[in-house]
Amino acid sequence: MLRRAGPSLRHFLLEKNSAGHSSCSREAKMSRPVQARRLEGIDKNIWVEFVKLAATYSKVNLGQGFPDFPAPDFLTEALTRALGGGNHMLHQYTRAFGHPPLVKVLAQFFEKLLGRDLDPMTNVMVTVGAYQALFCCFQALVDEGDEVIIIEPFFDCYEPMVKMAGGTPVFVPLRPNPPKDGKLMSSADWQLDPAELASKFSERTKAIVLNSPNNPLGKVFSRGELGLIAELCVKHDVLCISDEVYEWLVYDGKQHIRIASLQGMWDRTVIVGSAGKTFSATGWKVGWVVGPDRLLQHLRTVHQNSVYHCATIAQEAVAQCFQRELTLYGKPESYFVQLPKELQQKRDWLVQSLDGVGMKPIIPEGTYFLVADISPFKSDVPDVPSSDEPYDSRFAKWMVKNKAAGQPQSSTLSPTCLLLLLPGARCHPALRVLQRGPQEQLHQFHPVLLCKGGSYPEGSK
Repeated sequence: MLRRAGPSLRHFLLEKNSAGHSSCSREAKMSRPVQARRLEGIDKNIWVEFVKLAATYSKVNLGQGFPDFPAPDFLTEALTRALGGGNHMLHQYTRAFGHPPLVKVLAQFFEKLLGRDLDPMTNVMVTVGAYQALFCCFQALVDEGDEVIIIEPFFDCYEPMVKMAGGTPVFVPLRPNPPKDGKLMSSADWQLDPAELASKFSERTKAIVLNSPNNPLGKVFSRGELGLIAELCVKHDVLCISDEVYEWLVYDGKQHIRIASLQGMWDRTVIVGSAGKTFSATGWKVGWVVGPDRLLQHLRTVHQNSVYHCATIAQEAVAQCFQRELTLYGKPESYFVQLPKELQQKRDWLVQSLDGVGMKPIIPEGTYFLVADISPFKSDVPDVPSSDEPYDSRFAKWMVKNKAAGQPQSSTLSPTCLLLLLPGARCHPALRVLQRGPQEQLHQFHPVLLCKGGSYPEGSK
């Protein structure tokens, strides 16, 4: 039998209402730490800071790598067909690890690229963009105490994702070897030192992160360089997380070689890809991983216990686009042939323009970033004697406030990289500064985004 609320409860409620709050509620405030230890030291994000800064000063944000030109017509048409085609089930959940039409066509495509048979249900998994694919890799494969080798400069999320998984990042830099003939540097002139790379491998090494073509440098790793990495992975029984989101953005006849295709590497490699970068539609957030089932089974466990499912409609449209590209593979009409040609024109114009104003650009072999030497402008940026803020960061903020929008990526080297935009350029270049290694090398480089703006200044072509 239930009893009525007694006087003590009624008195408590009346006292709380009259006072606005109770002594009990004051005492109930938590005093223990609420933040999980795995978040310590990774709460800052350069993108958040500079997106806000660009908005405050009404600048075009060229820090983040996304195009401002339209997605290809065949992509939007595929989405229209998916929305209006009468298949109402495309508005519902699909298979958790990837919409069947998409994983099937991805398997067909990568069979051609890798020269091996793939099972679409076990060798391919669809993710919410490449970002989630990377998160699944680190959460599924990296344990506390594991070391993960990261090649500098690097995409900024690698380091915090490794730390969040309990791992320890171990950095190894690409080192510049300037040409002796006075020509502009190429991203190919930035190379790993074989002995230095080998020294980073130990019994604690669990994985190496490879990003080719590399963001932000634009380097496309050669077969010889990949062979060196593969040899060390096999020797030390190390996994390879291969971020290949810019796989189709390769210039000057260069070839993107997939490390998973090298001897001994398929069984230890997870390939990360992105429809956003592949089809110039980053907001769709459709990515994937390709690899052996012995690795992907653990990524599926992370996926099913976090995101679980990706948007069905977007997956259907991307599947139709890959089917188109499979049919046109290697032909002039292929988007994978047309897009790099268009961006190579922009790259060449930017190289000429930056060189003309006193910067020394590093000619990228791939991606849509370009790095340039900004040391001639150091005298223009106010010095702050009491601050330990690096030059690239101060330069980016100075550009945002006085010239245009920028972004220091002090997180793309275990140090820094900066993206900024030059004012008045119809191609909207974004510049990125690399800071790493000896002090004389730290503060002088700066990158540029190639994928903004669809038009060129008069006569620039």
